[in-house]
Amino acid sequence: MSTLPVIAAVDGSDDSLRALDWALDAARGRGAPLRVVHVRQYALWAQVGEAAELPDPADDPVLAQARAHLEGRSDPADVDYVGLEGAPGPLLSELGADAGLLVLGSRGRGGFASLLLGSSSLTAARDAECPVVVVPRPGREIHEAPPVPPGPRVVVGLNTDSPDDALLDFAFAEAARRAARLQVIAAYPWPVQIWAGSTGELIATGIDQDAVENETRALLDGFLAPHRSRHPALTVDPTPAPGDAAGQLVAASEDAELVVVGRHRRRLLAPARMLGSVTHAVLLHAASPVAVVPPSPPHD
Repeated sequence: MSTLPVIAAVDGSDDSLRALDWALDAARGRGAPLRVVHVRQYALWAQVGEAAELPDPADDPVLAQARAHLEGRSDPADVDYVGLEGAPGPLLSELGADAGLLVLGSRGRGGFASLLLGSSSLTAARDAECPVVVVPRPGREIHEAPPVPPGPRVVVGLNTDSPDDALLDFAFAEAARRAARLQVIAAYPWPVQIWAGSTGELIATGIDQDAVENETRALLDGFLAPHRSRHPALTVDPTPAPGDAAGQLVAASEDAELVVVGRHRRRLLAPARMLGSVTHAVLLHAASPVAVVPPSPPHD
């Protein structure tokens, strides 16, 4: 079976060219072909829901720019260029059904300059069937980043209440491809407080923090064990972390190769796809590229 392509979405912006560079490296690391896609916005007379391939990608100036950007850096036989017409967010999400990875810049040419995350990136990260990597603009400042060992590092956020094998499979594979240390962050609530109905205030429970951290670490070790056995050469750092999960992951993104997060599973009372507040916050503020991994299919 052939390897699914890495798809890079381009629109002529500097953000999309940074995403194209990242996608080229990812395709090489996977031994996969690279597909460069430009989605032109609907013409004013187009019907909503329509999407059609443009007559000739060679006539698309955005694809010509991408081809020139990659000239001399890639084998033309390993790259194909596709021009489409439609609504970028939904159409790129649909392309994820036939991709191993979808890569976008954090913002494109449209929208408001003040936005930290463009609508197409947000839609694709929420809806695509494959993992989606959003490459941020350089220069995001991270305050109070924790000290970490030198060398390449991949970070993954794990919810110990609902661990997901697809998330860990992706994170372990990425760290192995990059010969990187894998830092697994599991945030736990601290301080633990309860609502005192008599006074209308939050009060401390007296729960010992060391006990909570040790329990979180034990859960982590159990979830990670089968993945470690498949990657025995990989250095893995289980990291129980008190407080806000999004803040911990954003802080850890400083100098990381990649931060890996999941998105919510569909639920009976919430059947729509959802990113989740932690994933959304990490996409907005992380200094490194962020991979959003769809959840494992539900078991029958």
